[in-house]
Order: sequence, then structure tokens, then C-alpha cells
Amino acid sequence: MFGKIASGSDFTNREKETTQLLQNFHVGINTILISPRRWGKSSLVKKVTEHPRNKTKNIRYCFIDLFNIRTEQEFYEAYVKELIKVTSSKWEERITQAKKLFKKIIPQFNIGLNPDNEFSVGLDWKEIKKAPEEILNLAETICRVKKIKLVVCIDEFQNISFFDDPLAFQKKLRAHWQHHKQTSYCLYGSKRHLLMELFSSPSKPFYKFGDVIFLEKIKENYWVSFIKKRFRETGKNIEPFHAAKIAMFMENHPYFVQQLSQQAWLLTQKNCSEEIISRALQNLLDHSTILYQRETDNLTNSQLNFLKAMCNEVKQFSSAETINTFKLGTSANVIRIREALENKEIIDTVGPLEFIDPLYKIWLIKVYFKI
Repeated sequence: MFGKIASGSDFTNREKETTQLLQNFHVGINTILISPRRWGKSSLVKKVTEHPRNKTKNIRYCFIDLFNIRTEQEFYEAYVKELIKVTSSKWEERITQAKKLFKKIIPQFNIGLNPDNEFSVGLDWKEIKKAPEEILNLAETICRVKKIKLVVCIDEFQNISFFDDPLAFQKKLRAHWQHHKQTSYCLYGSKRHLLMELFSSPSKPFYKFGDVIFLEKIKENYWVSFIKKRFRETGKNIEPFHAAKIAMFMENHPYFVQQLSQQAWLLTQKNCSEEIISRALQNLLDHSTILYQRETDNLTNSQLNFLKAMCNEVKQFSSAETINTFKLGTSANVIRIREALENKEIIDTVGPLEFIDPLYKIWLIKVYFKI
């Protein structure tokens, strides 16, 4: 399973992170989950919220995705909608609850054909600016009124950096959320360098806001047992050596290991072989060529040279030999190239320097650079 939330038998490992999140949610500790994209953050959070230990009438989970949220007003509207939705089951109850919860802001409800599931919330920006605290304290107010606990899980949280005045907005969030007792927050997203900037910089409002968890790659031995088990469950076989090869090719990256495993599984009649894995990998490269070619066309020559050096396993990028061999200009230029590639989400510079997409690295080596 890849490209969707993994659950049940499609989910593997993450025992340590699951235990830590369970504990945080249970006692109300704010959590920041940081990793590159497609490492399974959303799947992990969803799995933990569905754990029997956390499924009680007293605790509710509110999920908010900021993927297409680009303004402060859109944030408030999505925030109010999801909080009311998760704490009230019927639309009549939602209207009644809104009237009790809001004193200065009057939310406008738009109901669809199925009012219990299809509705949106409109807010007047002038009213919001006069009393943003009514919204920012809404979760805690609901907890107090309904005598419940809330865990607010916000995906793509780094998108608040794109708001008109992001620093002022962060200050408002922190000023209110840090006082909440019955509400805790789980904040995560797909752009690690932006999240690091939000939560790791002492100059930022969200510095030391909660428990920061750096998600790691799933280790190879877990992948081997997982892949073997999934093959076996469908009457097929894959040897440990070949399962390990799939994980190795994709550098233990959760999304891409699952993707290559699926391709190998589809091509396998009874027993997976080295030839099948090679064909599966070639299929992925063929399917991705147009996308990767477009991405590569948007890179400068110096950025391409930097990636070529990475494909050649260069470690010292600022050395005179590397700069001359790969035509990187100067040491200062190397720093600018790294930052540009990080902003384009092609490389990850937190920890060991590596490609965010291991399949793209293989494509560059085999198809583009022909190393």
C-alpha cells in the first residue's frame, strides 16, 4: 500500500514511535512529528488514534489538513468546521452548539444534501480580527463544556509559513494554545526543513512547544519480514535475500519500498526472483520518466552537477577537488546550491545528505547521467 493511509496489515513497525505517541496523547502532551515526505507520518498518527487504549468516549480526535490552506481566514474556517464536526454528530446539534460557543463571531453554516456530513463554515474576516481568541480557544472551550479531552492533529502545518504575516499568526497560536489543559496538539507535515525552522529555532514562537519526534526510516530487517509476510498471505513466495534487495534499492524509504514491493508482487506468479525485481524496478523508472524529466529540466547546470556528485557518492562537497571536478563554482555557491535543492524538496540536508526520492536517484544514475 502506498500513496494512501496505511492501516491494519499494510502498516509495519513504528513500535517505538507508536508507544511514544500513545503516551503523549493519553496524558495530553503536545507533539511535533518531523520527517521527510512520504515517510508515513499521517499513517502513524491515524494508527495511534485508533489504538484501543485511546478509543474512549472521553477523548476525541480532530484531523485538519492544511494542504490547500493558504490564508489565515481559511485556517480559521477549516479549524472551526472540523472541531464542531468531531464534537457534534447531528447538524442541529452543531448549530445549537455554535450559538453557545460564539459570542462575538457569528459563523455561517452551509449545508449540503447530507447535512450530517456535508457542510462548510464561513466566517467574517472583520469579526475574526476583533476576536480571534474565540476561535483559538474553541477546542478548550468545547472540552470544558462537554467534559471531554481533544487531540487536534494538524497535517501540513508548515503551510502557515505562507500566510500574509506568518510570524504574527504563530505568536497568536502559541499565546493561546500553550494555556490549554484539556486540549493537546499533534503537528506534522511533509516539508522537513520548514518544520525544523518552525520548531527548532529559539527565535520562533513554537520553539519548545512540545515533544519533538524525528521519524526514522524503517530498518531493513522489519521490511524483510513484512514483505515476506505479505507475499505469503497471497500464496506467493519471496526469499529474505530478495526482500532485502527491494528495501536496499529504495534505501528503506517507506513509500518507495511499498511501491517496488507491489510491482514485484504483481509480476510474481509463484516465486519472486532477481529478474522479477529488476523488471519491477524498470517498470517504475519507465512510468516515472516524464515526471522526472520535467523536474530535471527545471534545474540549473550547477544544481545538476551537484546531484551528479551525489550520485557518485561524493562526501566532501566543499573540497577543491569536488568543486573542480563537478564544476560547482565556489564554496559559497555550493551552500546556495544545497539550499536551492532543499527548497525544491529534492534533497534532505537534516542528517546525512541524501535524495528525498530514492527512485529519482536511480533514474538519474541509470537514465540521465548513465553512470
